[in-house]
Amino acid sequence: MNMDSKDKHQVGKNHHLYQAMAHATAGIVAMVREERNMRFHVLAAVVALLLGWWFRISSNDWLWLLLVIFLVFAAEFLNTVTEAVTDVMVNHQYNVDVKKAKDVAAGGVLLAACFAVVVGLIIFGPHLVDLVR
Repeated sequence: MNMDSKDKHQVGKNHHLYQAMAHATAGIVAMVREERNMRFHVLAAVVALLLGWWFRISSNDWLWLLLVIFLVFAAEFLNTVTEAVTDVMVNHQYNVDVKKAKDVAAGGVLLAACFAVVVGLIIFGPHLVDLVR
């Protein structure tokens, strides 16, 4: 691991699975703490999971539900990475190409979220209709 005597931050590869898992966990915690949209996605996921439990959805529905939850999470993570990296590349100055990259990344999150809503409506719609009858 290459470290300057003044810099105690890890700059080399992880040498153990434990290190990799610790860094990944720190990234997840940072996302939830620092990103408002991620907190919204987590809340929506918790609501969807509770509804799935309440309505006793099928195994197949659980697979679809978990797929869209993690798809939205992954899209949000990639969006955040895109924003952070592009901001560093241009020293936090406006750049039309950076704007495009950020817009496209945000569009990916929007598409994933829309897909999640459609799946949620397909899974929970009939159950919710039965509740109001």
